[in-house]
Amino acid sequence: MHASLARARQSAQGAIPLHAVSAADAAGWLAAQKHGALIKASGFAGAEGALAALPDTKGAIAAWVLGLGESRDAFALAAAAEKLPAGLYRLGDVPDWCGGANAALAWTMGGYGFSRYRKSKNHPLARLVLPSGVDGEEVSRIAEHLFLGGDLVNTPANDMGPAELEAAARALARRHGAKVRVISAAALKRGYPLIAAVGQGSDRAPRLIELVWGTARAPKVTLVGKGVCFDTGGLDLKPSSAMLTMKKDMGGAACVLAVAGMAMGAKLKLRLRVLIPAVENSVSGRAMRPGDVFESRKGLTVEIGNTDAEGRLVLADALADADTEAPGLLIDLNNNPAYNLAGAITAALFLNRFVEKTKNWVHLDIPAWIDRPRPGRPLGGEVNAARALYALLKERYGR
Repeated sequence: MHASLARARQSAQGAIPLHAVSAADAAGWLAAQKHGALIKASGFAGAEGALAALPDTKGAIAAWVLGLGESRDAFALAAAAEKLPAGLYRLGDVPDWCGGANAALAWTMGGYGFSRYRKSKNHPLARLVLPSGVDGEEVSRIAEHLFLGGDLVNTPANDMGPAELEAAARALARRHGAKVRVISAAALKRGYPLIAAVGQGSDRAPRLIELVWGTARAPKVTLVGKGVCFDTGGLDLKPSSAMLTMKKDMGGAACVLAVAGMAMGAKLKLRLRVLIPAVENSVSGRAMRPGDVFESRKGLTVEIGNTDAEGRLVLADALADADTEAPGLLIDLNNNPAYNLAGAITAALFLNRFVEKTKNWVHLDIPAWIDRPRPGRPLGGEVNAARALYALLKERYGR
């Protein structure tokens, strides 16, 4: 259990109630409170993120109230977790759409911070009593793997190359009893020539990482995640402004690892296969050139029109492999379309030629980044769609 959530069996005695009201309901709600007029006089009007303390008859804090503004953000209570002083809290009057499991996950995510390169502040956390009926283990499982995905994306490329991404996959596999196989060097060039072509300009060797979990007789689900650990754009070089956040170009890989961790932790009834083409798209005398032609794993030849369209190349070989098993569900997560005009659609149409046997295929193009921070979603790496994909898998393959 994450440190900011108190277990359900822990006594809620002494826990301070936390209420949450919208701007539209704030005046009426405060009027019904014993000392609500004092809070109203202080200027609290339910503005989004505003936090106010309600006193008791002795002047001590009897409760807190969080403003929700006009939004219906399911993660709204993360703002309280980020701002409240250390102590034990319980939900009071909170709308259903940000209460229950949403409140527990939001509260937990409010404690996330990427601290690999700077010491985190060792201050006591505000803890929330687990709301009634909420599965705390499920909340913790989801949050833990969202943290994992965020950490992977936030790690700069000098510490997150193909080898380090492989190490992260192996660490996750060890925890859940999964098997990992890695294809590199000559075997990669023979079997996955597009992956090898994208990575050939870098001194950091490209590879295909495969993680397999579950019994062979269970329904087959395959997740394919783009693992471009840094993307210079190759010889068709990106402008510096576009290159600045390219450590996130392995966000698809981080996302599928997060989903895999959630699914394995929940022991879903499926046979899970994860494929990650891990490369660095660099500039050198060995780098692929515009106009080069490579044969793909499927046998189709591909002419390189722009070396910055590398994501669809590495996914093509991985998808061709995944498709040979005709899994019941095949999902690939790409990010950062190469073109401003219909880039995601263009990539999907290209990749569709590499998927023939699979009946259910989903292609997702995600940003893998938060540039406008919100409660529980700080600036930086984000494994978009991970929770939605896990919810889909849980609905289909849960116990």
